[in-house]
Amino acid sequence: MLALGLAVVARAGDEVREYQLENGMKVLVKPDHRAPVAVSQVWYRVGSSDEHSGITGISHVLEHMMFKGTKAYPAGRFSAIIAENGGEENAFTSRDYTAYYQFMGSDRLEIAFELEADRMRNLLLPEQEFQKERQVVREERFMRTDDKPEALTYERFNAVASLNGPYRNPVIGWDEDLEALTVDDLRRWYRRYYAPNNATLVVVGDVDPDAIFKLAAKHFGKLDPSEPPVVKPRGEPRQRGERRIRIHAPAKVPYVIVGYHAPSLKTAKEKWEPYALDVLAGILDGGASARLTRELIREQEIAASASAGYDLTAKYQTLFLLDANPTEKHGIDEVEQALYRQIEKLKRELATPAELKRVKAQVIASKVYELDSVQRLATQMGALETVGLGWRLMEDYPERIKAVTAEQVREVARKYLVDKHRTVAVLVPESVDGDAAADKAMKSKKESAGEG
Repeated sequence: MLALGLAVVARAGDEVREYQLENGMKVLVKPDHRAPVAVSQVWYRVGSSDEHSGITGISHVLEHMMFKGTKAYPAGRFSAIIAENGGEENAFTSRDYTAYYQFMGSDRLEIAFELEADRMRNLLLPEQEFQKERQVVREERFMRTDDKPEALTYERFNAVASLNGPYRNPVIGWDEDLEALTVDDLRRWYRRYYAPNNATLVVVGDVDPDAIFKLAAKHFGKLDPSEPPVVKPRGEPRQRGERRIRIHAPAKVPYVIVGYHAPSLKTAKEKWEPYALDVLAGILDGGASARLTRELIREQEIAASASAGYDLTAKYQTLFLLDANPTEKHGIDEVEQALYRQIEKLKRELATPAELKRVKAQVIASKVYELDSVQRLATQMGALETVGLGWRLMEDYPERIKAVTAEQVREVARKYLVDKHRTVAVLVPESVDGDAAADKAMKSKKESAGEG
């Protein structure tokens, strides 16, 4: 299915207002007066793709620590103040960015600005709180990855698919790195990346853009910038043969994931290619009438589930992905070969006019739907701006998709979905009882580390 919902902003070219503070912070404001609410988001240009071996997971740990207090607002007060003012707040870390947001009455936005500006440069990062939160993250990793066989397979798949690329490490980090992480590591990371000149403020809702800019200047404009981080090239060497791994873990159903190296909009030499890859993903996995669902699941009954994915807005070179679980009557090798037959069909034959029409109609319909949420719209703007594509891509995206031809879809399939450029990971189910000893050992290790 299409990877990222890029909203169609009807006549938004004159509506989104863009500002720049003297300290380098960018401010984007989009008025929406349907309800007296607004979302405020602060986006930092740092994520797991900026991390190196030994400190993986540090961006995510810092996200947790951003709620642990400053001198002006001790631990717990940030969330309490937002709640007292009827707001909601949260944060998320990804490969390419870290973001913090508040959703509240538009007349209360200055509260969010004051709190975010304070913790942008004044975080205390106490040792005791760091020790607690690091263990929380390690437990989160165990529950979401180590104890989830398909998530574990995907993590190891990414590590094998990339030799030098920035997406080989998990966002949550490797447990060995988390265990060795220190609060001094975190303080250096915070000083390096959490600064106004490495951030974008996005506001969408019932607001006046000029008034928002004045509030931003009042609270964020007084903050000192930091030395801009030096971004080194993170290229992936050309793959010269298929890479394959087998993951043995307690699971009920086998699983296979296949990835082909492919360019994103940021890295593509031919700018039409990512849009063609996006349409290709929609042909394979775009609802009940898409090929994987129609042919592998309903007609052949060889797959219990099957999907395709591609992120054209990734900051670096990415992967075109396919994955599937077999039905009880079929083995994992059979479903893997069925996925390859779908790829070969795309290389031989042109997509039908009906398929292209369906995918393009879905793009337009889903993007219009996106306009109903100020939070989704703000998130799209912030993500695009932070990875360096610019929020205006929201306006161009539908027309670029509509311009994709069947010949272009076949061309990118032939160019990028190549056998020797693929990586394959297979999950081999093991008995839960047979793995009891390993589970007991892991539990003992965590208890000795002080985790609950």
